[in-house]
Amino acid sequence: MSLAHYPISFLATPALLITALLLDRLLGEPRRWHPLVGFGNLASALERRLNHQHAPLIARLLGLLAWLVLLLPAWALAFWLTQLAYGWLLDIVLLYFAIGARSLKEHALRIYHALAQQDLPAARQAVGMIVSRDTAELDERGIAAAGVESVLENGNDAIFGAIFWFVLLGGSGALLFRLTNTLDAMWGYRSPRFLYFGWAAARLDDLLNLIPARLTALSYALCGHVRSGFSCWRQQARLWYSPNAGPVMAAGAGALQVTLGGKARYHGQDKVRPTLGTGPAASAPSLHAAVRMVDRSIVLWCLVIFITYALIGAYYA
Repeated sequence: MSLAHYPISFLATPALLITALLLDRLLGEPRRWHPLVGFGNLASALERRLNHQHAPLIARLLGLLAWLVLLLPAWALAFWLTQLAYGWLLDIVLLYFAIGARSLKEHALRIYHALAQQDLPAARQAVGMIVSRDTAELDERGIAAAGVESVLENGNDAIFGAIFWFVLLGGSGALLFRLTNTLDAMWGYRSPRFLYFGWAAARLDDLLNLIPARLTALSYALCGHVRSGFSCWRQQARLWYSPNAGPVMAAGAGALQVTLGGKARYHGQDKVRPTLGTGPAASAPSLHAAVRMVDRSIVLWCLVIFITYALIGAYYA
């Protein structure tokens, strides 16, 4: 629910945000019956029905239609329900389901502990749960780099982007962002199957991420090594293949003072990516440092949002 719907206190939005973050910290993601799992199954079924060997324009239109069918009814229903009495409870629940801070931390630390114990098979299995690249032949540095890259990028996708849209549009905004991001993760590939059908999902995710990604990059730079974070962001972000992941990854790598990017294997084919960051290659301690930087960034976002709403409240008091 947006600011206008909380006449009693301008601090309601920060309070709801902190409550959802505490729920995530205490409970983590649901182990069973997670709504995103059901949404993903529905999206897969619709994609199989619509995505055939169509001409590029038809495939793009069908992909856009699928996005609209899956997201607009869910967003409209969530928006309507949050306008009702006690809709603020649904705001909390929607944001709780949209963020995945604890899950991201647990996955990263699972990789860290496996690498610390020099258990490469376990580390490959753990990193394979959060990355889309091939992990069967990754060495220790490759595993650590893949893990750190996932922490940085998913910090934006699973935490800060959802918070940004929650502040703007309430729980329905967080839901819209997370479902858009989910469809991009499922369909936004440049493979023959999704090159055209997934075009709308990828472009709409880019649009919703335009501002959050840069705010995430800013928070990483401020919560790590500031000078190298800003320097890498300025010099390297434009080299990355994604306009939003570039700032996030470059600033994050610079703030951690590690080197990321380089060659990675996806679906059996090597992809040569630009080098990001500065300093030595990522290692097991880099994963721990990335998790701590994301935690500090969450605190920073909460402080900034709280202070902003408090100042607005004082001005209108």
